[in-house]
Amino acid sequence: MTWTANSCVVTLAILFLWRGEEVAEACSCSRYNAHPQEKFCSSDVVIRGKVVGVQEVDAGNDIYGNPIKRIKYDIKQIKMFKGPSYDIDAIYTELSPSLCGVTLENGKEYLITGNLNDDGTIHIHLCDFIQAWDDLSETQKTQPYEMGCGCKITLCTSISCMVSRPAECLWMIENEIYGELAKHLACIKRSDDSCAWYSGSGNYFPH
Repeated sequence: MTWTANSCVVTLAILFLWRGEEVAEACSCSRYNAHPQEKFCSSDVVIRGKVVGVQEVDAGNDIYGNPIKRIKYDIKQIKMFKGPSYDIDAIYTELSPSLCGVTLENGKEYLITGNLNDDGTIHIHLCDFIQAWDDLSETQKTQPYEMGCGCKITLCTSISCMVSRPAECLWMIENEIYGELAKHLACIKRSDDSCAWYSGSGNYFPH
């Protein structure tokens, strides 16, 4: 093999590795560690639905003319918490987790948040709030989050954090709200327009 050929092989190998790293790092979003309520409020669609079919479908071509494939999940909508006036019967996602694709199990029920495209289709992303229905807390199943979409949830990493306005709730990692308590608390606006953490049992907690 000549020096020129060797150089081409090395160059292609570097490009391949670079593209691989690019794809591996392609799935990221600032909302990944957000409270479930924030994901609810920023989503176009929130439903309880059962996956009744899975198929790989064509989704046009990229700018180079290469075909784009996506996963289509056929959905039986059980309840809509937020979204358009029509029932959702299908949702779409990317082919793999490296591209932020979501893997759902056929025959299983989920709480699904997603985005409504201009063509009326629903697209879901790995960073959306998508959980098996049986894994949700009672608070999450009743979805009180809509009553708190006017509130601001601020992530706090130290005990010195303070609220900057009445319509704000601090999400304290030290108080374990980041973990299990995130499943049981919602930041809800009260009658005086202030916000406070609310539990499914009907109790309010300090900011």
